[in-house]
Amino acid sequence: MKKYILPGILIFIILFVTFAVFEEINKFDPKQKRLVCQEKTTTFEKIDFENPIWETNNLIESNNFIIKSDIQYSKFMDSHLVNILTVKQADEILNTILKKYITSNTPSEKKLLIDYYIYENDKKDKGKKGSKSKLYAGYILFEFKLDNKLVYKIQTDYMDIDANDIEERMTCAIESFLTIK
Repeated sequence: MKKYILPGILIFIILFVTFAVFEEINKFDPKQKRLVCQEKTTTFEKIDFENPIWETNNLIESNNFIIKSDIQYSKFMDSHLVNILTVKQADEILNTILKKYITSNTPSEKKLLIDYYIYENDKKDKGKKGSKSKLYAGYILFEFKLDNKLVYKIQTDYMDIDANDIEERMTCAIESFLTIK
């Protein structure tokens, strides 16, 4: 009986340590900043590890994606963005960014949906909670979907009221997505 106790304890310890290491490796903190560009403004991301994110990255690289977009201009205050940026212009900016990552034009039945919108921070909205919610000009929210399933989501603030940093924030969102392999 004693000869089984020591091996049993060793197996228990090995399994415990293996499980602890596995859990630590697979932790993902959405507030953790993986890239330098994510540190520039408030950025949150959500990764769905259940869906094949590497397949979605390849769809961008092979030019198999569809863009769906919108802009939500402020309603309670005069919009600065409405005279500066249209959905068509925003899509042109995004397409220019995406072209840098396209390495082939390989047709695929699967298409990645890049669903994004730009939100202009409505500083006169009575629902705003505190002064910190009025510090940014707006945010961009990207959702990357395959077969109607969310695989990645990122929200990042833009700070310039004249929208000069929107291209930079879009680039950060695309780079953040493509660095997950």
